[in-house]
Amino acid sequence: MRRPMRRLVLPAAALLALPLLGACKEDGPPAVATADSCGAAALQGLVGTPVDQADLSAHAALRVIPPGTAVTMDHRPDRLNVETDAGGVITRVFCG
Repeated sequence: MRRPMRRLVLPAAALLALPLLGACKEDGPPAVATADSCGAAALQGLVGTPVDQADLSAHAALRVIPPGTAVTMDHRPDRLNVETDAGGVITRVFCG
């Protein structure tokens, strides 16, 4: 008789916990970052420009990435990333 009782206790406990899981839900829709939340789309014209000639001073969260540079993998939608080649010429502009 003990075996059938054990089979019922765990599913019953899981069903009782479901209303508690809903209490963790935030109100409103989640904040979704757009693909261009840092303004990179407007700066695509800088590709091919030497990074020292590009005016990037308006971007508080800026990361210039020369080749071979180690970068963190954390995603920050507001951060502007500017990749350069070995000569310092911008090769890619993107958010993250």
